[in-house]
Amino acid sequence: MVDASGEIYDLNALIACILGFIRSLEPAKRNAVARVAITAVGESGGLVLPDLSLASPMILWHDHRGAEYLTTLTEDERALIYRVTGLPTNANYGLSKAVWAIRNFGSAGEGAQWLNIAEYLAARMTGRRWSEYSLASRTMALDVSRLAWSAEVCALVGIDVENFPQLNVASDGFPIASDFAQSVGLAGNVHVHVAGHDHMVGAIGADLIHGELLNSTGTTEGLLFLQDAPSLDETTAGFKLSNGVSCTGSDYTLFASIPTGGSAFATLQGMLGIDVEKLTGWIEELHDRYLAGSLRIDRIPLVLPQFRGSPPPTKNARSQGIAAGLRMDTSAEEVVFGCFLGMALQFRDVLDLFPKTPERIKVIGPASRNPLWLQLKADLLSMPLSVSGAEEVVSSGAQALASGSTGDWGACSPKDVLPDDRRTASLDGWYAQIKPQWEYLKGLPV
Repeated sequence: MVDASGEIYDLNALIACILGFIRSLEPAKRNAVARVAITAVGESGGLVLPDLSLASPMILWHDHRGAEYLTTLTEDERALIYRVTGLPTNANYGLSKAVWAIRNFGSAGEGAQWLNIAEYLAARMTGRRWSEYSLASRTMALDVSRLAWSAEVCALVGIDVENFPQLNVASDGFPIASDFAQSVGLAGNVHVHVAGHDHMVGAIGADLIHGELLNSTGTTEGLLFLQDAPSLDETTAGFKLSNGVSCTGSDYTLFASIPTGGSAFATLQGMLGIDVEKLTGWIEELHDRYLAGSLRIDRIPLVLPQFRGSPPPTKNARSQGIAAGLRMDTSAEEVVFGCFLGMALQFRDVLDLFPKTPERIKVIGPASRNPLWLQLKADLLSMPLSVSGAEEVVSSGAQALASGSTGDWGACSPKDVLPDDRRTASLDGWYAQIKPQWEYLKGLPV
């Protein structure tokens, strides 16, 4: 929903959905519940008072309120923020939103602490406020090397570390509050866990290991590697790659987010005036034509799919999509193909920013059901993809974290999408021709 400053959660609707789901469970299933694990997008949240009432709205992840508090930071201060938090200075993260909330709600926020939406829901269920490490590492306030809130970074924007709660790993569950348990019919011995940042929880569900890349697709498209230590050097900072703490608390992540992921479906539907069934049918038909070699790549428009802003290394929320090479007889289907080809190109560009080449790519989320998107990516990278056949990999990761177990990629029924040398050569030839135009479009001023 929308308020005067941007987009916020409709908490009444969200909480009603959660309560309704729990109450709708058959009594035997409800009685069998031992743990509740909650995961969420990493940059949303709000100020929560000690009595768990809200001192501010719960702000959506892509809302940039508070951005003005970052504009006065010097280059040296921005470099300091990266060295400490492992994040490029950006209003997507929680810090600037927390500053906005503290400035706007003043004394009404006395004792309030910033909680991610998952952490707030857990607080409602337990009566306790805490932050989970992977979500904390998306606030731009956590010292990723010390695994503690950074007084130095908070001071840059005029707030205190006391505005953030105690830290716990995802495996740390807390007892459900008796009144909440009774209200939904859960047993009093249930424990509640904040499982963490959705992409990182997906890595647990996919049983990601060092050397593998998780390609996690949702509204956005995420690229995530595990690593033993944060990468805080100038090169990584210049590429605006995001460091994080894994949900286990025992290792780190290096992450990049491409703003246009699964949201491209809605964009194409609105742009072309078609419903999801027609778009899905076109994708399947285009995939068949692409495999059969009956689709002329030279007729495909060049689409830079920055419909929700640009990915690293520019990471500019104001960037917009561009289509070039449109003809009088360009078909809507060719625009669709061009969009997914552009998304695959964008993925390769971002992957090239990382300091390592993946030994294996595991794909989860909506992309796993899009054969065209998958095949274009495999052919363009000349690398096989291991694609989940299960829809709830993040949920299985949350369950594993709360249960003290590990993910099982085999249980996700993965299938391999293999590249084809002939198609790869064709795409390489096409890219050699359009590369100057592609680079020009990416460099257009906003």
